[in-house]
Amino acid sequence: MRKAIFNRLLHNKVVLLVVIWIAVVVFFSIMNQYYLRPQNILILLKSSSFTGLLGLGVGMLLISGQVDLSTASVTVFSAVFISFLLSWEIAWPLAVLITLAFGVLTGVIVTVLVNVFQMTSFIATIGMMSVWSGLALVITRGNPIRYVNDSFLLIGSTTFFDLIPLLFVILFILVVFYGLLLSHTKFGRRMYMCGGNRNAARLAGINPKKIHAILFMNCGLLSSLSGVLYASNFRRGDPVAIAIGLDAITAAVLGGISFTGGTGGTGGFFIGLMLLSFFNNGLTAIGLSSFWQVFARGALLILALLLDFFRENQRQKMLIIGAAEVAASKV
Repeated sequence: MRKAIFNRLLHNKVVLLVVIWIAVVVFFSIMNQYYLRPQNILILLKSSSFTGLLGLGVGMLLISGQVDLSTASVTVFSAVFISFLLSWEIAWPLAVLITLAFGVLTGVIVTVLVNVFQMTSFIATIGMMSVWSGLALVITRGNPIRYVNDSFLLIGSTTFFDLIPLLFVILFILVVFYGLLLSHTKFGRRMYMCGGNRNAARLAGINPKKIHAILFMNCGLLSSLSGVLYASNFRRGDPVAIAIGLDAITAAVLGGISFTGGTGGTGGFFIGLMLLSFFNNGLTAIGLSSFWQVFARGALLILALLLDFFRENQRQKMLIIGAAEVAASKV
């Protein structure tokens, strides 16, 4: 009985992720005694908030069978954009709304490229990634945009118990919200159907283009929100691209969201995000060269994609076996 329970736990991807997460924490704690100090955890949770917002947007798209590679560029441009607005002394709530509206607009543009001009989302969003990154550099001439607005800065500086930042609380609330959306709404079920089998979804009366349009706009909105929080935390809009776009995808795939669509959830994604965040922070804590950190992150992404490949193959085999059993039972 105990052995059966143990085997089930080993084959549970969430449990495995938690075990690996604990192992990562123990390893880096041994390598650096200051790794788990409150100041470092605070920094870690803040940085994971920016990546997590992007990962939520990308994760929803991946489940539905699409992808967005322009999220980090939208974040950068949004941080620059809201910094510009605040430097012009526009009220910060209005500046936030305008910036979030811009994020939705980026999703509309991608939707037109994909649904109207029949581009693949991979190609369309690579193009838009360069557009937003380049535009941020052009309008700032490569220099950070600074502003003075104490009320807006409270969003990035507020912490609870001197350990948990408001930024992370916002992320966690959104993780719960999207988890409920996926598991308890008709729209969530349609997302899975679009990602699992688009033709079957059409036959069921679902319009995949409409689902994808909503999710592209949602992804742009979350990417823009990440830029708003980034500007509030760092007190500036920096036009230099931040390397969190691929981290967002890595966290989603590590957490069990399939790159080919149709499977995954926000619970696994959140664990994957925490694992990735502690891993990345640990590389810095032990003083690993930034060059090797780039290598390690790329290797982790490849590993996540390989795991996704094997998971998808296993899922397809189970579907085939299930279909064969059903057919045999009717003979």
